Amino acid sequence: MSRLSIIVPALDEAAGIAASLAALQPLRARGVEVVVVDGGSADATAGLAAPLADRVIASARGRAVQMNAGAAAAAGDTLLFLHADTRLPDGADRLVLEGLAASGRGWGRFDVAIEGRPALLRVVAAFMNARSRLTAIATGDQAIFARREAFAAAGGFPPIALMEDIAFSKAMKRRGPPLCLRERARTSGRRWERDGTLRTILLMWRLRLAYFLGADPARLAERYGSQRAAP
Repeated sequence: MSRLSIIVPALDEAAGIAASLAALQPLRARGVEVVVVDGGSADATAGLAAPLADRVIASARGRAVQMNAGAAAAAGDTLLFLHADTRLPDGADRLVLEGLAASGRGWGRFDVAIEGRPALLRVVAAFMNARSRLTAIATGDQAIFARREAFAAAGGFPPIALMEDIAFSKAMKRRGPPLCLRERARTSGRRWERDGTLRTILLMWRLRLAYFLGADPARLAERYGSQRAAP
């Protein structure tokens, strides 16, 4: 019987990590492993996570590095990578394990819903889901999952500063199409509300286009940080 491990990379998530992990307790009761990978938080993230996870490990900072460290430490033969501000749909363990078994596919993702006040966020989410289904490219907000052997064959997440989910998807789809589950993972719209919905859309489009045209992910990460901080 396959076992699912959920890997949660975290950095300075003390304000929300307990609630995020509390939502995973029904899955833990059914045998799902939860591994939190702390990237050197300056707050109480690791301590708050400890009672609500099977393992809390320390890693160098960087989402790709943290997710690879979590995959290496996890016991499951199916891995799901969950952002700390994203909630899985009910029965996510069954949906993933049964879906992969029935389809014979090596990886997949959920549709996404973005929580927040701007009505435009529903349009953004619908566009993300449609684009993902068309291109076979998944984003981290969609709770990417993979069989361990497929994850290893693809080399895991490339240790780049930004777009690691895009690069991973490109490597995985060369080995087969994703299982696109229509059930929705619900992700926080906090960055959209904080930075402005239209501004965030335009920024991500520019960065993604630059990445596809061969730009250095480290330079893109610098642009992402500086443009988010701009007034």
